[in-house]
Amino acid sequence: MNIVITGAGKGIGLALVRRFLTFPEHRVWACSRDVSALLALEAPRLSVEVLDVAGATAATIHRQVSDCFSQVDILIHNAGVLINKPFESTDLDDWQQVFNVNLFSAVKINQALLPLLCSSGAAHIVHIGSMGGVQGASKFPGLSAYSASKAALANLTECMAEELKSTGIHVNCLALGAVDTEMLRSAFPNYTAEMSSDQMAEFICDFSLNGRAFFNGKILPVATSTP
Repeated sequence: MNIVITGAGKGIGLALVRRFLTFPEHRVWACSRDVSALLALEAPRLSVEVLDVAGATAATIHRQVSDCFSQVDILIHNAGVLINKPFESTDLDDWQQVFNVNLFSAVKINQALLPLLCSSGAAHIVHIGSMGGVQGASKFPGLSAYSASKAALANLTECMAEELKSTGIHVNCLALGAVDTEMLRSAFPNYTAEMSSDQMAEFICDFSLNGRAFFNGKILPVATSTP
């Protein structure tokens, strides 16, 4: 399969790249602003691009991916940003920054790669969401912009699944709980997550490969604890 992963320079994204490459039948196109860890993998079935998902144009993204793949079978939106500030201290620039990466980049990339996804006939788009974006789940001070952006991403999942159901593309959102990543440690400095990036990547990889047969337009909590 041909797999596209954003935000692949570290944490869960990097672990996902490594996991997919353990299967000889898969090829991966991965992007990040910092690709040093990706280039260190030196994998022949891996294509790496330096890319700021918020700043890149749809035309650039389409060109870079289509130069590598004639079709995309799995698209994983892992790129994300978190600003930890009290609500009263955030300004519109903070909100714009978070939504540009967590929501608008997903919209842009989905639209840019839609022809390649349609070519698959059985593509799977996986939005990496958060329990913070799930209605009724626990919320935490300082994460209003992050949680709101992930809630919007979850709703986008439902809308896209409905609009694209005639194309063979399935769209799902995994609302992740606590995973031991740099982002989690910035939000909760005194909290230690039991789940590692490698463990979560193993689950996301399996879901991306097999979940489309069972789910479409679903927001699925992937959490054993709070946060």
